[in-house]
Amino acid sequence: MTDTTGSAASLPDIRVPALLTFAGLVAGLAAGLLARSSEILPAALSVTAPVGDLWLRALEMTILPLVAGLLFTGIIETAGAARGGVMARRTLGLFFSILVAGAILSALAMPALLQAIPVPQEAGGALGVAADPGEMPGLGDFLASFVPDNVFAAAADGAVLPVIVFVALFALASMRLDDGPRILLARIFRALAHAMMVIVGWVLALAPVGVFALAFGVAARTGSSVIGALGHYIALVSAMGVVILLAAYVLAIVGGRKSPTGFARAVLPAQAVALSTQSSLASLPAMLASCRRLQVRDESAEFVLPLAVALFRATSPAMNLAVVIYAAALTGVELTPGIILAGVVVASITTLGSVSLPGTVSFVASTGPIALAMGVPVEPLALLVAVEMLPDIVRTVANVTMDVSVTTVADRQSAGKSAATS
Repeated sequence: MTDTTGSAASLPDIRVPALLTFAGLVAGLAAGLLARSSEILPAALSVTAPVGDLWLRALEMTILPLVAGLLFTGIIETAGAARGGVMARRTLGLFFSILVAGAILSALAMPALLQAIPVPQEAGGALGVAADPGEMPGLGDFLASFVPDNVFAAAADGAVLPVIVFVALFALASMRLDDGPRILLARIFRALAHAMMVIVGWVLALAPVGVFALAFGVAARTGSSVIGALGHYIALVSAMGVVILLAAYVLAIVGGRKSPTGFARAVLPAQAVALSTQSSLASLPAMLASCRRLQVRDESAEFVLPLAVALFRATSPAMNLAVVIYAAALTGVELTPGIILAGVVVASITTLGSVSLPGTVSFVASTGPIALAMGVPVEPLALLVAVEMLPDIVRTVANVTMDVSVTTVADRQSAGKSAATS
């Protein structure tokens, strides 16, 4: 079961076969290794190669329309929540600050981590594809790319950053409209997002077959080195989630004025539920109990935690950007400051539209746009999604811990505000 947040009733029922996808990866790797020296290898590749390519194309075609629908809907919901009063605006500001800080941290830490523990030499051949370096844009060209002269042409060219900027501005502009047209636009984009999620569900239902085909080809070309490459990837990307987890403790201690041992004991049951269910939504009752142990006022916990579950996924910008930076290292893409800045912007914005998705769908909806914005080939993501169930455990535990931590800070701020005005 993957990390699901938000209102399940408002979303299509998408069942992602995570265990079957992982099994497809393992079976594909094993079959590819066995077939390396076999005479049937050319015939097998003639079947698996087009199957894998077709599944990858189907996955890619959903990215832009899915992100457009989810981003518009996410901004509308966030803006609506901000109308809930001072505490809501303060809490949303805290959410967004943590998300941006996580993206910046990953942009700085992940390249440094890759330098300290570099990608194994054979991993690039195992998981990566040769990237076309092209011509590096200057600063002026990069800034100009934020605003498209033709948003439809930008979408057709796969230029995701200007499309995201346009959709975000369009969503903000719609908030200035009268209720009738604003609600109509919200329903249209919500319907677009839900319809695209149905298509994504169909594509991911075939993930065991597609991943098997891709893994077969990779193992046949590179041998057992792919196993080490996947292990290296899991360790480094999960490390970014661990950093967010540790940051949650620091935030509770410094911002929430909680003792280290007291916070650790109080949040442990919620972490256990998160570890066993991989669902922030399922962990909500345990998080409420953790807040009571921390003497957080009920009115704060009952307001902030549901809002956090619906709109906040602390690890998304950091870990999603880390995935793409790792993919860039695999494929030989040079990461200039401008390219990394584009990744930070997209990672921070797109998380608004992906928090209500199952973890595997969120992986596609979040990492795909970041990769496109940074000019990183998306091909490695098709295999990395098969092992997302492992980093997703770290994601969920860190998200739940940060939700409780943020609630302690919001409660302290609210109590201080109340005392100042009394």
